[in-house]
Amino acid sequence: MNMLALPAPRFSLWRCYALEARNEFLRMLRAPSFVLPTLLFPPMFYVLFAVLFGSHSGFEANVYLLATYGVFGVMSPGLFGLGVTVATDRERGWLTLKRALPMPPGAYIVSKLAMAMLFAAIIFAILAVISMTLGGVRLPLSAWLSLLAFDLLGVLPFCAIGLFIGSLVGGSAAPAIANLIYLPMSFLSGLWMPLAVLPAFITKLAPLWPAWHLGRLALAAVGQAPGEALLPHVLALALVAALFALLARRRLVRG
Repeated sequence: MNMLALPAPRFSLWRCYALEARNEFLRMLRAPSFVLPTLLFPPMFYVLFAVLFGSHSGFEANVYLLATYGVFGVMSPGLFGLGVTVATDRERGWLTLKRALPMPPGAYIVSKLAMAMLFAAIIFAILAVISMTLGGVRLPLSAWLSLLAFDLLGVLPFCAIGLFIGSLVGGSAAPAIANLIYLPMSFLSGLWMPLAVLPAFITKLAPLWPAWHLGRLALAAVGQAPGEALLPHVLALALVAALFALLARRRLVRG
């Protein structure tokens, strides 16, 4: 007896990526230990230092700290959103299971990058609203768009660093390692206060840190770094992203 051939199921590659990214975002959104400090610390520090103490500063604290605390904020989804989750997934054997599933091979990493960029966009939006309403910041639309672009793309080098952390250590050690990178780098890059008020040797070492390069791009976007050459900072961040992504890939392939 002849049987009617059933139509082949429709397969959408983009839908696979979108669903994986959505699930990754919801996973992080439901993790209070990640979402609360990630979304609350940058605006809380901005209100404390830019709004409350800005009038006592010799520089435009409301604008300067909008840029630098934005960088401080977008570092977190990369370092912790990838560093801790990749370490935990690898430790629990989740990566091995993912490889066995019929899903695009890059969906796991792409979903985490999308999650980090989405959190970066939320952090930017929160800081933008607070800076305009409480900080009195007034910038042209082009400046806001440039700052948003730098924040969204600037999260990628820190995703690469986080991915390397996750490939290197276990789930219990990853938060400590990420914090040892996150907090000192933020301070040494001038994200909490201008480097001009810090010792000279810190200023000389600042170009070593990717957060400093992203900070300079963000400051240039809001007019706080006039005449700054942007290309060297972009190249430095691209180099960091490529280097740590390659190191992480080698580690993950081996393990």
